[in-house]
Amino acid sequence: MRIFVDGGCRHNGQLGSIGACAAVFKSPDGTILDSYGNCLPYDPRPTSQRAELTAIILALQKVVDKDDTLPNNPWLDVKIYSDSYYAVSCMREWIHNWRRNGWINAAGNSVMNQDLIRWADELDDEIQKLGSVEYCWIPREQNQHADRFVNEIMDAHRQGQHFYGCDTLGCLTEYRS
Repeated sequence: MRIFVDGGCRHNGQLGSIGACAAVFKSPDGTILDSYGNCLPYDPRPTSQRAELTAIILALQKVVDKDDTLPNNPWLDVKIYSDSYYAVSCMREWIHNWRRNGWINAAGNSVMNQDLIRWADELDDEIQKLGSVEYCWIPREQNQHADRFVNEIMDAHRQGQHFYGCDTLGCLTEYRS
């Protein structure tokens, strides 16, 4: 599975900020198979980093959900592509030291966004039992579909267009293209 993820936040970290995330499933030839997106909850206050991590969680959760519908428990080969160096580094590199150090960073402080990183780590562990997960950094130009979807979600949210429902992220709004 090839999944392109993105997160965005307008008025980053400020009162009234709006955050959104998206996960776009693509075939090897680049055809879009499925797209999922969410607005971030207002508490804790949305930031770009939280949006990028939530996009990874959305992708991982959708993989877990899809696996439940597949026959014969196939081997999962999941590649998640993100233009966020921070999010990719969290999942690919830094998380190992943080776990070892009791979720304390190199500066001696608690790891920021620890709630989301731990959640993503739990989902990653679940998928690792069924296959493999790889996190790949890509330039922003190679992530246009996910980026566009995130901006569409934030535009719709700002204009008061809401689609209410309950989803795995606990957000009130889920968008699907």
